Amino acid sequence: MKKRILSGMRPTGPLHLGNYHGALANWVRLQEEYDCFFFVADWHALTSDYEKTDAIRGYITDILLDWLSAGLDPEKSTLFIQSRVKEHAELFLILTMITPVPWLERNPTYKDQIDQLSNKDLSTFGFLGYPVLQAADIIMYKPFGVPVGVDQAPHVEITREIARRFNHFYGPVFPEPEVVLTQTPKLLGLDRRKMSKSYGNAIFLSDSAETVAAKVATMVTDPQRMRKSDPGNPDVCNVYDFHKLYSPAETVADVNRRCRSAEIGCVECKKTMAKYLNAFLDPIRARRRYYEERPGRVEEIITAGSDTARATACRTMEEVRAAIKL
Repeated sequence: MKKRILSGMRPTGPLHLGNYHGALANWVRLQEEYDCFFFVADWHALTSDYEKTDAIRGYITDILLDWLSAGLDPEKSTLFIQSRVKEHAELFLILTMITPVPWLERNPTYKDQIDQLSNKDLSTFGFLGYPVLQAADIIMYKPFGVPVGVDQAPHVEITREIARRFNHFYGPVFPEPEVVLTQTPKLLGLDRRKMSKSYGNAIFLSDSAETVAAKVATMVTDPQRMRKSDPGNPDVCNVYDFHKLYSPAETVADVNRRCRSAEIGCVECKKTMAKYLNAFLDPIRARRRYYEERPGRVEEIITAGSDTARATACRTMEEVRAAIKL
């Protein structure tokens, strides 16, 4: 039996290269080794976007197409939508009864989001309590681990604490999920800030070749290099970081040398990188076209995945109700 892992993403828009390298590429690798459950966390989208929900349904389609085009295989992974498995809400309710409020208030992500999203009213129970819903999402499937980056490890630790507390009160129902740390390559947005939809500095997996080339042309390079005749420093150039991810090794070495000796300008360097980036994205675009032309197949995949997830969730909730004697 393969060990099980679980993870999810909020549907907040199409996925970009930062999402791909930060999580999705790792999911594609993990499905070869583990029993994988991956879900669209549409209820979680309500925690910060509860005032305007009309776009969420479209974002669910976007994220599913991105997953499938990136290489997630429904024959190897269970893909489902959170809200189609109502048992998540039941377990969330039960877990809220035992979770101390100080555990939620000390969550570093909660504090950061309050600061970063100061334009939104996040003084809601749903926003404060989202780690409890997240814990329900995870332990429902009793996974061995949750693949996350270092910055997300505290989320899993809260889940472990909640599972431990439930087991203390009611008996050993839930294993404590491990943190499966994933290494992510350095990849910033077009302007050298973190790649983000909200910053307008992202390259999306669904972008056309022409759009990618146009975006790459605007990328920030070595800020000290004013003219083509000036020697550049690839170590501080965002385009060079992209070269290291997408260009052949010999091209990376050639760009490094020619930039430092002022034999290549930024315009030529960007065009070369865009060519290799588009070559990387071409198979993803091809798979996306396949599924866009077959919307019924996408619905079949998500229905089957949600049915599989719900069957597992129903078994877990039978154990939970027996444990708490309800």
